[in-house]
Amino acid sequence: MPNRDKHVLIVAGGKGIRMGDKTPKQFCPIAGKPILVHAFNAFANIRNVRFTLVLNYDHIEYWRKLCLSHDFKIPHDIVVGGSTRFQSVKNGLKNIPAQSLVLIHDAARPFVSKDTIYNVINTSSEKGNAVPVVNFNDSLRQKSKIKNSFIDRNNFMAVQTPQGFHSELIKSAYKQKYNSSFTDDATVLESTGMDIYLVDGNTENIKITNPIDLVVGEGIHKHIKGK
Repeated sequence: MPNRDKHVLIVAGGKGIRMGDKTPKQFCPIAGKPILVHAFNAFANIRNVRFTLVLNYDHIEYWRKLCLSHDFKIPHDIVVGGSTRFQSVKNGLKNIPAQSLVLIHDAARPFVSKDTIYNVINTSSEKGNAVPVVNFNDSLRQKSKIKNSFIDRNNFMAVQTPQGFHSELIKSAYKQKYNSSFTDDATVLESTGMDIYLVDGNTENIKITNPIDLVVGEGIHKHIKGK
């Protein structure tokens, strides 16, 4: 199978309103650097890779100032996002060539490991897609309108990013109309009838969503740097 050019599509178009702060979560600092910088740096060891960043139009100038103040020099294209994550990814995919391998990553996940990235690259290169997952540690219960009940956590996994795809497959999948069942890029592709392939993720690859996650993120950063 011929090698495909690698493209990382980082989605940072959200407003991060659950943070309860005027600063969108992707720009909040961990260990003195914006989360988005950490997300970029996680992919820095991949050779011959191109980056596309999807941003809200109102945040572009702010991001450029952050790049200057943090001496951030990884080359990347900027694409304006949409009103939903679905539309933002769709906009970003327009910048990704056909016959390439695209890794779609949430900007709010600054701690994806090298192993996870290469698990995704290797499997998606071979099979057309790959999604990193980790096991649940907590017990799970399913609730309905009238009661709740135990469910076996061993039958469920938590989904992470980056999710890898042959670009022509995911670009085609994103031509369909948005559906509320599209919770990530894998569900968009799966709706076209494609099987989804799972690979091992890493437990540190949390999504920064709430203020407490910044505290946890500081600890994860220290842990990783201490290895």
